Amino acid sequence: MSKIGIFYGSTTGNTKDIAVKIAEKLGINSADVHDVASGYVDFDNYDVLLFGTSTWGFGDLQDDWEDYKKKLASANLASKKAALFGCGDSSAYSDSFCDALGKIYSIINEKGCTVIGMVDIDGYSFDSSEAVIDNKFAGLPLDVNNEDNLTESRLDAWINLLKKEM
Repeated sequence: MSKIGIFYGSTTGNTKDIAVKIAEKLGINSADVHDVASGYVDFDNYDVLLFGTSTWGFGDLQDDWEDYKKKLASANLASKKAALFGCGDSSAYSDSFCDALGKIYSIINEKGCTVIGMVDIDGYSFDSSEAVIDNKFAGLPLDVNNEDNLTESRLDAWINLLKKEM
């Protein structure tokens, strides 16, 4: 199996909790799960990169990603596979649901890596999202506050998709 690194930014702990769950489900060592607030950027050790963020306000990246996105933009990702996951509020912010995924997608897509783990929009309730690319989400969007009952099944389906695409 490919060497996988998880990189996440989390303010309230929701995205961190998801990163830890993903690591457990994929059998990833905790040493390969990185909070972007730490500034860790050695992507060379990994074949597959998983990036996680929450969306704040009206489509903003999680605060730690504001600085980290510059490091991501300067990295050599051409030989990598990358997947995205994120938390958002599909009820109160239905018109910017998980927009931060779209912002990170734009960066990694320009870096020439292969984006995997895109998710069908079917089954999600939202009005608009920058994360929708060709009628699919750029990664796994989760609403742990309003749709927590769907989180586990969405995670499992996404993990299965990643395993097929790695």
